[in-house]
Amino acid sequence: MSARMLAVYDGSGIDGGLYTRVTGWADRAPYWLDQLVTVWSAVGLGLFAVFMVYAWWRARGAGSAAMARVLASPLIVVLAYAVNSGFKGVVEEVRPCAQIAGTVTLEACPGTGDWSFPSNHTVIAFAAATALWFVDRRLGAVAYVAAVLMGASRVWVGVHYPHDVLVGAVVGVLVAAPLALAAGRAAPLVDRARSGPLRPLLGAGAGAVPTAGESPLEAQRR
Repeated sequence: MSARMLAVYDGSGIDGGLYTRVTGWADRAPYWLDQLVTVWSAVGLGLFAVFMVYAWWRARGAGSAAMARVLASPLIVVLAYAVNSGFKGVVEEVRPCAQIAGTVTLEACPGTGDWSFPSNHTVIAFAAATALWFVDRRLGAVAYVAAVLMGASRVWVGVHYPHDVLVGAVVGVLVAAPLALAAGRAAPLVDRARSGPLRPLLGAGAGAVPTAGESPLEAQRR
C-alpha cells in the first residue's frame, strides 16, 4: 500500500467521526465564538513570539544558561517546523475538509498538496512552549495552555483531524526538549558575550557584582 493510499485511509478511519462531531459543534456555535476561534487560529502563533520576547527580557537578569535557551528558542521552533514538513511530505495526508464530503468549515480548506498530517500550527506552538518551559516554568505552563488552544482551534475551524493535532504536539515536544536542554550548554558563549558590546542586550545575568557605590539591584540592571 502506498503512502498516499495509507494517508487517505487513515485520515478518516482514525478519527473522522470525532472530526465531524467537532465541526458540527462549530457550525452550531455562537457567531462570536466561531469568530474568536478563527482569529486565534489564524494569528495566535504571534503570541508565542511575544512570549519569547518576554522571556528574553526576564533572562537579562538570569543565568547564562537561561539566556542561551531563550536565544535558541526561535531556531528550535524552525527546526521543529522543518522536521514536521518532512513528515508531511512522506505521509501526504489529504485535508479532512477535502476528504469528508459535506464538511462545513470556518476556514477555507487548503488546496491540494497542502498536506494535513501533522499540524504545522500545533508543532510550532508546542515547540515554542517546550523551549520556554526550560527557561521559565510559569511562562512555559502558560505557553502550553496556549498551545493546546491552538491545536484545538485547528480542528474547530475544520482544517485538521484530531490526530493531526495530537501527533503535531508530540513532534513539537520531542524535537524541542532535547534541543532546549542542549542549548543550555552554550552558557559560556553567553558569558563571553555579556562581557562585550552585546551586554546591553543580554544583561548582566544573575549574581552580578556591584561596583563601588552601586546597589545589587543597580548591578543587575547594568
